Amino acid sequence: MNWAFTSSGTVTETYAAGLLREMLEIPSSSYQEHELAGYLAEAMTDLGFRSHIDGVGNVIGVIERGPGPTVMLLGHMDTVSGQFPVRSEDGRLYGRGAVDAKGPLAAMICAAAGAADFPGRLVVVGVVEEETPRSRGAMAIRATHDRPDALIIGEPSGWSSVVLGYKGKLDLRYTVKCPATHPSNPVPKASELAVACWDALVDLLGPDASHGVFDRPGATLCRLNGDLTSATADLSIRIPPGFDVDELVNGLRDRLPAGRLEVLNSVAACRVGRADPVVRALVSGIRRLHARPRLVVKTATSDMNTLAEVWDVPMATYGPGDSSLDHADDEHIVLSDYLRGIGVLTTAISELAHLPVRSDVRAGAAPLAVRSLR
Repeated sequence: MNWAFTSSGTVTETYAAGLLREMLEIPSSSYQEHELAGYLAEAMTDLGFRSHIDGVGNVIGVIERGPGPTVMLLGHMDTVSGQFPVRSEDGRLYGRGAVDAKGPLAAMICAAAGAADFPGRLVVVGVVEEETPRSRGAMAIRATHDRPDALIIGEPSGWSSVVLGYKGKLDLRYTVKCPATHPSNPVPKASELAVACWDALVDLLGPDASHGVFDRPGATLCRLNGDLTSATADLSIRIPPGFDVDELVNGLRDRLPAGRLEVLNSVAACRVGRADPVVRALVSGIRRLHARPRLVVKTATSDMNTLAEVWDVPMATYGPGDSSLDHADDEHIVLSDYLRGIGVLTTAISELAHLPVRSDVRAGAAPLAVRSLR
């Protein structure tokens, strides 16, 4: 038997820990994921997947064991910048991406590889550029693949928690130019107009706007560059379900006496219910490990938003790791939690084997048929 597997067919703890450490040793900041993709394509092949790297750099591994449902597990390979030495200490594994989100992706690979009795198709995807405004990797997956029967997104939820939804996001850019003038001239200067744009946004959102509340919008002034003659402000608004993006953009434009307001990116909020089959499957996995599941919503945004816009399928987000360590200089994952996460995902995959196959997939046709990007 391959040393990566136990006698029961599950991935060994030694292999699982080694896989994650190897992934952390390979830097993969956004737009630089190619080396990690190559490593994972080879690793998944060794574990029994049929793997390849697609046209945008996503790595995709498929295990087909019969005509049952197709379950996709999708996490991201890219990290924010700032690599630091990988090390193990006191049962913790330190490294950029340990939590966000190589730990969840590695757990997905190990769980899928060990799901020997799953009667359908398991598809594990490592996408590029999740940490960028446009989520190009997830956008390519939704454009080139038929929707699966169920979807698990890999992000740090904590091994005993399941994420039901995320706020959406609206990214705006305001640019303005003004004629050169003396600083004492009472006419508005470009830098002043950019600050006034931010003030107008805050006023439009109202006094209850907050990043800490799921059902309220929250704004961030991401970048402000300017002088008397030219200025640029990048604004990001996290938006709750049902938020009227057009009303906000038009209202802000009406308040701007000069300049140009662009919509750089807009993705809707998403949320599933407690009875969602993927949620129930993950809850079952957590309970099997004798923990009380927590169901949470997040005020950030993930690839779940991107895929939920076009895929109306059972889905939820799950992954080992403490999300408060996202992007931190001491980012690390507790190895015992990582291994528990593999166990939860293994149970969830088994539970999802009972899902009905989508009726719009013809008998005998290959699900997740690839279509070319236009």
